Amino acid sequence: MPPDLTVVGSVNLDLVARCERLPRAGETLTDATFARHPGGKGANQAVAAARLGARVAFVGAVGEDDYAEEALAGLREAGVETLLQRGGTTGVALILVDAEGENAIVVAPGANAELRNPEAGGAVLCQLEIPVEAVAVAAERADRFFLNAAPAKPVPTELVRAAELVVVNRYELEALPETPRLTALTLGEEGAVLLEGGEEVARASAPSVTAVDGTAAGDAFTACLVVSLLEERDREEALRRACAAGAIAASRPGAQPSLPTADEVDEMLAL
Repeated sequence: MPPDLTVVGSVNLDLVARCERLPRAGETLTDATFARHPGGKGANQAVAAARLGARVAFVGAVGEDDYAEEALAGLREAGVETLLQRGGTTGVALILVDAEGENAIVVAPGANAELRNPEAGGAVLCQLEIPVEAVAVAAERADRFFLNAAPAKPVPTELVRAAELVVVNRYELEALPETPRLTALTLGEEGAVLLEGGEEVARASAPSVTAVDGTAAGDAFTACLVVSLLEERDREEALRRACAAGAIAASRPGAQPSLPTADEVDEMLAL
């Protein structure tokens, strides 16, 4: 039986400009190409989890505007059930990506900032692109609660304690009020480590890929790690799979278009 997962989080429309290098302050570059993709950390992780074999419900908020349906297209294509609050404007992410796959992102959250009282239960995964108050409600209603504490922002100690797993990078780890019970610390090209009570219990390297766009690599990692744990894989295998999923996503352009399937993760690990 595939695991069930509810993702409570953000949904955006990503407006992506690809250029040879990122501009300096005050500089205009004119060599870019442009694309639009469904995005948002919450929606990305919901799509990723569905492609990895989970049965996924997504709880979030979109506006009453022309961007809403475009932003939701990836969720619907992946077969994710959506439970939506509507009002205001749909969230938008302005993303610049250079030739090395490095990016700079500015998010206008729109309706995401207005998400309140989300309906969630069972296994629940949240991020921090929605109000912390909404995340706290989701955590309270969850039987199992997983937190991707991204982007870095102040969170209550109780929220960290409620999570059986917190996924962070180095900067996000520094922003936490205390050490989580179980932490997945992502290290970019170096892979990731699992820390239990702050002590390393597992480590995995990242497969070598040519970086194209790192926008959703962390979302692929998070979703794959959570789904793997829900599938009752052991921690080391779960971490290896998560690193492979993140590497695959980084090797492809776009956010949701880059997210791998379970078969693609298996193929990467078999190399």
